[in-house]
Amino acid sequence: MSANKKYITSLFIDPRLKPFRHLALLFSLLLLFSLGEDVYVSPMDDYVKIGAIVFFLLLLYFNVYVLVPLLLFKGKPNGYFLSVVLLIVICFCISSFANEHLKPYRVVPDYNAPELIKGFIGFFFILFVIIAASTSIRLFQQRIADHEQINALGKLSMEAELEQLKNQINPHFLFNMLNNANVLVYTNPDKASQVLHKLSDLLRYQLYDSARDKVLLTGEIHFLTDFLNLEKVRRDNFNFRVSKEGDISGIQVPPFLFITFVENAVKHNLDPEKASYVDIFFSIVENELQFVCINSKPSRIAKTRKTGGLGLINVKRRLQLLYGDSYSLSVNQDEQQYNVILRINI
Repeated sequence: MSANKKYITSLFIDPRLKPFRHLALLFSLLLLFSLGEDVYVSPMDDYVKIGAIVFFLLLLYFNVYVLVPLLLFKGKPNGYFLSVVLLIVICFCISSFANEHLKPYRVVPDYNAPELIKGFIGFFFILFVIIAASTSIRLFQQRIADHEQINALGKLSMEAELEQLKNQINPHFLFNMLNNANVLVYTNPDKASQVLHKLSDLLRYQLYDSARDKVLLTGEIHFLTDFLNLEKVRRDNFNFRVSKEGDISGIQVPPFLFITFVENAVKHNLDPEKASYVDIFFSIVENELQFVCINSKPSRIAKTRKTGGLGLINVKRRLQLLYGDSYSLSVNQDEQQYNVILRINI
């Protein structure tokens, strides 16, 4: 929404401007009646105009705060229409009664028929404008309020889903690390000790730094590097490389956005016959962040390996919720390696 539209909308719905809206209405009615010709002798004419202003204000507020909320907003348009017709009939009766009893105070004692008809038409035109305008404004206010409520509920729902997805990723990662440490306790206690020490650093990041909605990309890269170092301690025939290009300082991303790809790369590149590797590449080009993760394929299970899993499903959903159409993700493979390319507009 443009700035001008937001400003105009706020004039009608901003609670802080409510007193000014009422004052503007009162001023408009005062101006309208002050411009009219004197129908009655002074000071009766002033009293009549004040009474008419009060009458129209009561009519307007009764329509806005009683009829519209109780009937129109409750899905009863027929009841609202009949109530407005009844209200107009009552106004006609009151107007006729007042007109009859105020005859002695008229400037011109007897009006001819055309003048009386003209006066009644003017009266009911004002009446119609007040009812129609007040109803339209009230409907507009309600529509904006409903729209804001829907947006707020949608945002809360999205935030809850994002938090749930992030919480699903965290235990998934922790379970894998603890399982690795458990195996090493029996096969290589010294390495198991190193794994647990490095794992404490990762958990510190997980518990404290990643609790925010956004973290620095440099912190996320450091976390991924620690994770890969942890894997290197566990596996002798494993190598990795983390590369950066462009100015990444100050760039913020959601926490644990890349760990799923790296974790899958590590998990599925185990090869007892040859060394395996994972290469990670980050680059910033203009307003685009590019993340590339490449891992070697184990020769024996290359034809049976299945990509995906809960972690990948979660991260795809997170990307959709966070970035909508402002990202692209591709997963490809050849005979030697798998690669993931993620591009995000920042």
